[in-house]
Amino acid sequence: MFMSLGKVIIAIGLTAISLGAAQASDEVNVYSFRQEILVKPLFEAFEAETGIKVNVVFSKKGLIQRLKQEGINSPADIVLTADGAKLMQVTNQGLSQSVDSDVLNANIPANLRDPDGRWFGLTKRARLIYASKDRVNAGEILTYEDLANPKWKGRICTRSGSHPYNNAWFSSMIVANGVAETTGWLEGLKNNLARKPSGNDRAQVKAIWQGECDIAIGNSYYMGKMLANKDQVAWADSVNLIFPNQAGRGTHMNISGVSLTKSAPNKANAIKLMEFLSGDTAQKIYAEVNYEYPVKSGVAMSDLVKSWGQFKEDQVSLADVVAQALTASKMVDKVGYNE
Repeated sequence: MFMSLGKVIIAIGLTAISLGAAQASDEVNVYSFRQEILVKPLFEAFEAETGIKVNVVFSKKGLIQRLKQEGINSPADIVLTADGAKLMQVTNQGLSQSVDSDVLNANIPANLRDPDGRWFGLTKRARLIYASKDRVNAGEILTYEDLANPKWKGRICTRSGSHPYNNAWFSSMIVANGVAETTGWLEGLKNNLARKPSGNDRAQVKAIWQGECDIAIGNSYYMGKMLANKDQVAWADSVNLIFPNQAGRGTHMNISGVSLTKSAPNKANAIKLMEFLSGDTAQKIYAEVNYEYPVKSGVAMSDLVKSWGQFKEDQVSLADVVAQALTASKMVDKVGYNE
């Protein structure tokens, strides 16, 4: 049986994934950083369509270390992540293998998958500016670069600059503007913070509602999550969504995604699941349950997400963005962003 990772782990499908059962031909084993409430409907739909049982371990942390420790004996076939950074960790530590799939390549845009097929984006989310309806005028802030303008001194809230969501965003700024310019920009952003970075994305919007700041940064799907929570609707109603850089490169997009493990004992079934997750049925579930943007063209967004309007996405390759992750991390330390 799986060794315990504590209370954060839940298994569905079989009661657990056993090493002895890893070679069964009618199953696939998943390590998932994504929450059960989101992915369980996906796996149930896959099981109903294919007859292949999905066994899952859920955890917010520790799965990559576990995969590394298990080595070639790992029962895991695929890893599902909530952001691109975790995919890079899997890839950079040699824990994934390439997949050559016409289905995946057709469903997922080239800029949202690894050129060597070691990881694939499954959903998109935009990194947005949340602005106070009462204290920020329409058109007053239009780009990420505007966040460094001294006019916003003491008026911006963000989560930790070291969080993967912000690391990817900062990395995209490096790709767009270079190291020197981005360093200066990050110093300007830090100087404009209303408080020490803390909390999650929704906590920043709450701070706007409370009057602690006027501008925050957050992923797009958090607007949907706040509107779905009666205790947080007021936070969401206090802000406007701004899709930055519409006159230029477009808004930064990050992904959730999937990798095929190097050990994958059920490789064929794993690829079938990966392909299913990129297809119409799964993409629609993703869009409806978590207010995310489908990666596959032609799949409808949820009505709520659609109401936020069309926008221009940054089409930069995420492979180029994640290549700057270490540089972005060092930059955060250099400017003392989290201090």
